[in-house]
Amino acid sequence: MTISNFDDLLQAARAQPAPQRLLFVFAGAELPEDATPEQRAGFAAGQGGALVPLMCVDKRPDELTSFAALAAESAGFGHDWRIVFAAALPGTARKPPTSEDAEAPLLRMVEAIKHGEISAYIPFDAQGQAVQLG
Repeated sequence: MTISNFDDLLQAARAQPAPQRLLFVFAGAELPEDATPEQRAGFAAGQGGALVPLMCVDKRPDELTSFAALAAESAGFGHDWRIVFAAALPGTARKPPTSEDAEAPLLRMVEAIKHGEISAYIPFDAQGQAVQLG
């Protein structure tokens, strides 16, 4: 299944034989202090910068009704994010993973994003559309 938007992710997670927990890391963009004038201009226009994890959360697919609901919940934390990275954590023996089970994978996700290792995750923009980063 191709995941082109957040609804596709929810549908795929709900269709898996093993119960899933979805992991999300919300990231903002920063401009390095040694940025060139061209990089600064691009950043001011909404392009470029380095991704910086701001907050993370885990949810069961049945706890999510839509991307708008997830985005509204994230707005309550006061962070201006640009991209949310998603991953799924499968359960075992028909038992969904708990938030405690998700803690270590979420921390690994945050560290991977800090190091630019994002290929294992699906990035979504602020409208819930999957995006290609590169």
